[in-house]
Amino acid sequence: MTDGEARARFAAARVARLATLGAGGPRLVPITFALAGGLIWSAVDDVKPKRTMNLARLRRIAADPRVSVLADHYDEDWRALWWVRADGLARAIDAADPAARAGLDALAGRYAPYRERPPAGPLIAVSVERWSWWSAS
Repeated sequence: MTDGEARARFAAARVARLATLGAGGPRLVPITFALAGGLIWSAVDDVKPKRTMNLARLRRIAADPRVSVLADHYDEDWRALWWVRADGLARAIDAADPAARAGLDALAGRYAPYRERPPAGPLIAVSVERWSWWSAS
């Protein structure tokens, strides 16, 4: 897999996993995401049920912005397996901030619920410092 193929597979994945760091060690959560303006964007929304909008991922990013975002594909035919990981620095941006517009537009372009009800919570913007990947074929 080439660098371009890896990024294309990553961009086409419907869900990824966000890994953050904290005192209790790493934590993974599934996220919806979009690529725009050279950043990976994810939103804190109230479309998917949550107990609180004060999410651990936001607190962890504020304390240590180093994150990884992993997209992968599983298939019973193991020759079709692949994963792509983006390591970088994350920051939270208020959805009302003009800097969040590109992320909101990209997310709405990928996910119908965001077109119907744009996320009001903060967005997470990840500036990728390193891409890595693996493919079985």
